[in-house]
Amino acid sequence: MKQWYEEIFENFADGYDREIFTQGTIGEVDFFEKEINFNKNYRILDIGCGTGRHSLELARRGYYVTGIDLSDSLLQKAQQIAEEEKLKVRFLKKDARRFSFEGKFDLVLMICEGAFPLMETDEMNYEILKNAADSLNPGGKIILTTLNGLFPLKQSVDKFINEKAEQGVSSESNFDMMTFRMYSTYETKDDAGNVKILKCNERYYMPSEISWLLHSTGFKQADIFGCKLGAFSRNDELTSEDFEMLIVAEKN
Repeated sequence: MKQWYEEIFENFADGYDREIFTQGTIGEVDFFEKEINFNKNYRILDIGCGTGRHSLELARRGYYVTGIDLSDSLLQKAQQIAEEEKLKVRFLKKDARRFSFEGKFDLVLMICEGAFPLMETDEMNYEILKNAADSLNPGGKIILTTLNGLFPLKQSVDKFINEKAEQGVSSESNFDMMTFRMYSTYETKDDAGNVKILKCNERYYMPSEISWLLHSTGFKQADIFGCKLGAFSRNDELTSEDFEMLIVAEKN
């Protein structure tokens, strides 16, 4: 049985590229370049690459990039663009929970919930980070964005307080504060116009959890920041208003 994160990207390459969260590529790649000091010798792995927007832009700038994803539809479009522009970039179908490479990379990217944290168990999300660490050279970096647990926690607490004040009771929320998982129903259309109604389940993480996970999978202390679309910056302090957080960590 396919999971929601597999179904949503079936025949959805064009729709994916129209999503608002895919519109900040240039500014995000600017940030990646600064983090690696514009070193063109870096080998880069883009986990959950989608239609390859970051991989392709990095390749245009002269970097060697490998992009992996679970979706045939998204990978097909990424490969098509690479061929049309004659870019040297590799796109491969691989599951982020189960992959390995003979060679090692110097930078791993996981942007816009690229695989992590969409998995249905915490153990699967852990495996993704472990694979990312194993694929890096010592001293290599990971840059990822993930769902910020401070955001729904604050929304849930505010909602609870307001409803207690107004009605004396609290209503059921889709956000489970025991597991930090958001359960929602998402309606979309694929590129052929077919309507899909999906039951989604995403894991939000607290900054302390991310720090522990990265440390336990072989990374040094994580630097955690607020995450602004197309404008990643080390100057943005993470707050409860940030839907996502931006994390940079170096492998031991």
